[in-house]
Amino acid sequence: MPIPSRVKLVEVGPRDGLQNEKQAVPAAVKIELVHRLQAAGLTEIEVTSFVSPKWVPQMADAAEVMAGITRRPGVRYSVLTPNLKGFEAALLTKPDEIVVFASASEAFSQKNINCSIAESIERFAPVVDAARAAGIYVRGAMSCTVGCPYEGDIAPERVSYLAGRMRGIGVQHVGVADTIGVGTPLKVQRAMEATLKHFNINDVSGHFHDTYGQALANTLICLQMGVWQFDASVAGLGGCPYAKGATGNVASEDVVYLLHGMGIETGIDLDKLIDAGQFISDFLGRSTQSRAGKALFNKRST
Repeated sequence: MPIPSRVKLVEVGPRDGLQNEKQAVPAAVKIELVHRLQAAGLTEIEVTSFVSPKWVPQMADAAEVMAGITRRPGVRYSVLTPNLKGFEAALLTKPDEIVVFASASEAFSQKNINCSIAESIERFAPVVDAARAAGIYVRGAMSCTVGCPYEGDIAPERVSYLAGRMRGIGVQHVGVADTIGVGTPLKVQRAMEATLKHFNINDVSGHFHDTYGQALANTLICLQMGVWQFDASVAGLGGCPYAKGATGNVASEDVVYLLHGMGIETGIDLDKLIDAGQFISDFLGRSTQSRAGKALFNKRST
């Protein structure tokens, strides 16, 4: 496959990135982050999740955040909905897309959402039906597609099984996620190939964490397969509460730097994206986890 000439980034920092932060992030800060991201040219933003505040206190203000955003034409705002109750709450805020999730690892599924993979699919089926009936696009996130903190390596057959089940309940797009960042390019390629048995190249995306510094290499091999959609998180925000030592998603700034260096269009203003990363990092009281963001920001002041 030829390398795509244009890539679409889904910015997951406001949701996947912030949900693991121990300190409370006020709704106003989350809203400002979304505004800065869309000003930088991001057209797909995963804003929040409608989950029980008991389990994810950081997302308790989901409705407030969605209500506070000044929406831009051409930008799609997505939210994660783990069950029908969450979807019904989300529906009131008019999301453009909902995200459901399941794991390719049985052990991770039990630890994360207290049910088997098959049970999780059954739980999401009515959510997918309700969303599509309401004219809302449905994206599926497939976690632990190359490795699990409890099971180790995940066979491509497990990924194929999950992708097939996702397709079967009406999910329209799936993300192939290396949730704990243990993947290397050939393992990621096999997971993506397993997914492409069930989904078209236009309906898959990569979602890579950078725990072992492999996320950009994993992005590159997917580009060489023709994949043109990727999740990324500004300033490298994120992690995984169920995987000790797992670091954040690959930094959006690093992915954009890679893509622009390859002559691939993104529609994103890297300088404004770096500013958005600095904004949220300053609030959190730490330096950005983006290597490109840090280097280019420092370069400004020399």
